[in-house]
Amino acid sequence: MESTSIAVSIVIPVYNEDESLPELYTWIDKVLKEWGKSGEIIFIDDGCTDDSWSIIADLSARDSRVIGIRFNRNYGKSAALQVGFQQAKGDIVITMDADLQDSPEEIPALYNLIKEEGFHLVSGWKKKRHDPLEKRLPSKFFNYVTSVVSGIKLHDFNCGLKAYQNRVVKSVEVYGERHRYIPLLAKWSGFKNIGEKEVEHHARKYGRTKFGFERYVTGFLDLLSVTFVTRFRKRPMHLFGTLGILSFLTGFMITLYLISEKLYNLYNLLPVRDVVDQPLFFLALVALVIGVQLFLAGFIGEMLVQSSPKTHEYLIAENTQEDA
Repeated sequence: MESTSIAVSIVIPVYNEDESLPELYTWIDKVLKEWGKSGEIIFIDDGCTDDSWSIIADLSARDSRVIGIRFNRNYGKSAALQVGFQQAKGDIVITMDADLQDSPEEIPALYNLIKEEGFHLVSGWKKKRHDPLEKRLPSKFFNYVTSVVSGIKLHDFNCGLKAYQNRVVKSVEVYGERHRYIPLLAKWSGFKNIGEKEVEHHARKYGRTKFGFERYVTGFLDLLSVTFVTRFRKRPMHLFGTLGILSFLTGFMITLYLISEKLYNLYNLLPVRDVVDQPLFFLALVALVIGVQLFLAGFIGEMLVQSSPKTHEYLIAENTQEDA
């Protein structure tokens, strides 16, 4: 990684948070000045329909440390983080939400964990949450399942307050709704030194949450997708071929059993039942067909791997440092 004079890049996705932005900027500015480190503040307007962009543009005009990027429409938090990661020039990259629930006071401690203790990534843990019970319980279950599946021992995968080495954010690609699984993406990119820090969580001061219960449904689907992509992206035949073998062998063994049973009954003059009259025959037939289909899926996957990976581009309407 090239050397840079910027100590920390603070990446903040924004979606209709015009009430909180001035206060958030003032808070971050105060922390950076008291801390004495150089930094940049990157606001990504994710298709806001309120006055968020005008506030960001004004802040950028008054403070050279503020970078504003505006999407042409709403792409989602993952897209905003991906573009922010591409823009970030600091040694350490901090992500946080724009709703004032994440405290900028945590920035120096997160920075030190990366810089001094050598973590690749440090995730915040909102141990004491100021959210209703109906939001906390599904979140606990979601985090537990994600921890078990991923093998990463974190209490709060979805915490927006995280710190990364710059090379980590440059090495992962975040799209869809996969911002929850950046630790997993980082791990499978070789950045396995992942830490956790208990952070302060504030009650929402303005507006209301932009996420509903459906995020847990899509979250589990994304977990399956991320797990598959990270483990088998370069070797799809290992997954589909294994499943195909198991399915084909199951069908073959059932078929062999049915034929052997019929031959045995014929030889011993016992009542004989037609193979096609037995439900097991159709189960075997389905298993054989599925086995062949899984093999074909594996071969097609292997051919697709040979093609260039698809890049994910986002239409940016404005960039306050476009001419810099």
